[in-house]
Amino acid sequence: MSRHTTWVVLSDGARPTEDIYFLASAASGLRHRGVAVERFTASRSFGASWVNGRSLLRRFAGANLLLCRSLPLGWLRWLERHRDAFGYIAYLIDDDIFAASNDPTLPAAYRKRMGGIAKHQPRLVSLADEVVASSEQLARCFFSEHDNVQVLTPPLITPLPSLQHFSQPPSSSANWKIGFYGTRAHLADLMHIAPAIEGMQSQRMDTQVEIMLGPHTPESLITLPRLNAPCPLAWEAFKVYQREHRCHIGLAPLLNTPFNHGKSFIKFFDITAMGGVGIYSNRYPYTEIVQHGKNGLLVNDAPVEWRSALEHLLENPIAAANMAKQAAVDAKRIGNVETAVQFWLKRSGAAAIR
Repeated sequence: MSRHTTWVVLSDGARPTEDIYFLASAASGLRHRGVAVERFTASRSFGASWVNGRSLLRRFAGANLLLCRSLPLGWLRWLERHRDAFGYIAYLIDDDIFAASNDPTLPAAYRKRMGGIAKHQPRLVSLADEVVASSEQLARCFFSEHDNVQVLTPPLITPLPSLQHFSQPPSSSANWKIGFYGTRAHLADLMHIAPAIEGMQSQRMDTQVEIMLGPHTPESLITLPRLNAPCPLAWEAFKVYQREHRCHIGLAPLLNTPFNHGKSFIKFFDITAMGGVGIYSNRYPYTEIVQHGKNGLLVNDAPVEWRSALEHLLENPIAAANMAKQAAVDAKRIGNVETAVQFWLKRSGAAAIR
């Protein structure tokens, strides 16, 4: 394979990141334009970096590499020794890893894992010709660490459904589904607005709530009537779930924390992919794409305001459906995968400048 005509995702297992920003968005368009795309697993088993590294070098010498979030330490050391055997290297990051490692509101195991990544992140950054961040705010975290930092906002990789589920207003016989599909990293955000969910669900009979946290669902919510708490799903299973299930209203709270400052607006796409209209925290990144009352609602942190927003959508089902419809239009425009194709295509033939 000729130099700079191949991209290899050297994968540490960050499948959502790889898929959203490259494999499930740009890869097809790149292949259509003659650029080869491969994925190579950076195994964590002892000695794998040296054994599999030779295989990587034999098959893909001269290829461009995409590194996502992290690499096993053995692979990092191997790549540092063999950097000159490859073409352009991009480091793709979609979270403020350092902030996550120091955020006391996050689960201890998650903080520890992020701390391990943060420890070696400067070495990944120094290997790269370019740092690609998923938001402007996250990009700023790297301005002092690298002289080539660019932004690639999330592409929309999920087909959007019809909005037939809005054909009936909420009622006791046709409950509207209100969904929260954040990970445990957003547990504190959810707990902050829990009083709004508790008050609404205790007094209304026309709603059901779905919180995809399984046993990690807050105790104050798990006992509410008509509350479903499915266990978190692996990435591939979650994509299937998105295609097969619908919600009317999606919740995306985001407290003012250093970790949240670096977030992208991916939840706008997650909610829209399930046919919902979203209620979002009235701060970056949602203020970049949500027009209040047109394609969603922007709400301040007070739980009473979240309760009011929920009531507004439930009591104005036609307006809610119109917002969901506009959100779908905007998601297709903002998340056009051709943007990602062109982003990576421009780098496919670029000579690495080091």
